Amino acid sequence: MSALYMIVGTLIALGVLVTFHEFGHFWIARKCGIKVLRFSVGFGTPLLRWHDRHGTEFVVAAIPLGGYVKMLDEREGDVPLDQLEHAFNRKTVGQRIAVVAAGPIANFLLAIGFFWVVAMLGSQQVKPIIGSVEVSSLAAEAGFAAGQEIVSIDGEPTNGWSAVNLQLVRRLGETGNLDITVREPGSSVESPRQVALNKWLQGVGEPDPIAALGITPWRPQIPPVLDQLDPQGPAGAAGLQLGDRLVALDQQPLDDWQQLVDRVRGLPGKSVVFTVERDGAQRDVPVTLATRGEPDAPTGYLGAGVKGVDWPSDMLREVSHGPIAAIGESFKRTWTMSLLTLDSLKKMLFGELSVKNLSGPITIAKVAGASAESGLGDFLNFLAYLSISLGVLNLLPIPVLDGGHLLFYLVEWVRGRPLSERVQGWGMQIGISLVVGVMLLALVNDLSRL
Repeated sequence: MSALYMIVGTLIALGVLVTFHEFGHFWIARKCGIKVLRFSVGFGTPLLRWHDRHGTEFVVAAIPLGGYVKMLDEREGDVPLDQLEHAFNRKTVGQRIAVVAAGPIANFLLAIGFFWVVAMLGSQQVKPIIGSVEVSSLAAEAGFAAGQEIVSIDGEPTNGWSAVNLQLVRRLGETGNLDITVREPGSSVESPRQVALNKWLQGVGEPDPIAALGITPWRPQIPPVLDQLDPQGPAGAAGLQLGDRLVALDQQPLDDWQQLVDRVRGLPGKSVVFTVERDGAQRDVPVTLATRGEPDAPTGYLGAGVKGVDWPSDMLREVSHGPIAAIGESFKRTWTMSLLTLDSLKKMLFGELSVKNLSGPITIAKVAGASAESGLGDFLNFLAYLSISLGVLNLLPIPVLDGGHLLFYLVEWVRGRPLSERVQGWGMQIGISLVVGVMLLALVNDLSRL
């Protein structure tokens, strides 16, 4: 079922985002009097095709990894004299800029629409209450303690752990003070805390900012009783069974599932002995843990899971907005995520953030499937984030991308004449090399995560 969600989720995500992006180009081109020859979603062999009354061919092609809008243009072939006024290259610089910019702008508008729906649907957030603080950690040095609720970070309210994580992600690779406001347990009193950052998590692949501070979120105790087994995992291979209660690991008592998870992660590839309670009797079961994760930061893997438990109602918070308030919230979230995307790209460029955080088509497909399986709100959130990424990346001043074309047209507007075809050709070659290089790097990251 998960594979089905992944396939359907990916096709819907790419189909919606690419179609909307290309429709932005298409719609403005029509408004500027440009003749559109073809509107294609996907590349390769056409699966569906039809024509409208303006003579535009609409195509749905076999490879759904992009799309394009082909316009009448003298640079791409002969144009009849009676249609010269409808050629793209004959339009003013301002009109050409509008056509090129319309695609990314359409992505931002789509993200605003998705966030608006999500804000009205609402979501259930886990209150960001600290469960424990690691000794000698950044959080401990700043005076954090179990039971405190994180109210805001750098002045931004934090309704749940997802908001906490988002605000912390914005500070990755930075040096300076991180301002956090907490509420004391059983009180309305709020007090400030300050964490000193020094090139925080710079160059770390797939960082966990909450754990890096030394904070463990509060969660209800989950008894370590097996409810799931990976057929190919070490637990199943060693003979552990559904319903087994894991009493101890190497003779150290286990009271909670998270306690087990933390200890297993620190023992990649090690041989351990679990004390198991089964049918009222205890027995020792030797298990050789597998290794997962990056080579420079491996983690242990058991291949087992537990049944979830209900959270106390006082630890949950419902967050939703009315139709009017949701408009402001959608614009705010789109702006915040756009800035975060740009800032992350800048940090990768200057080495403040590891390029291992780049994701390619495999990761996108996995997240698409997981969010689609999780529910409508999560899937729309994913679509909004992906649409923003598409919009921001396309506006980068790299030839081949929309931003590169905008750069050429802005230079033409300032100079009063276009750059030579030779210079534009060099730019295109450099742009293609950059884009292909980044795509290959993202694909390598995807494969390493597998």
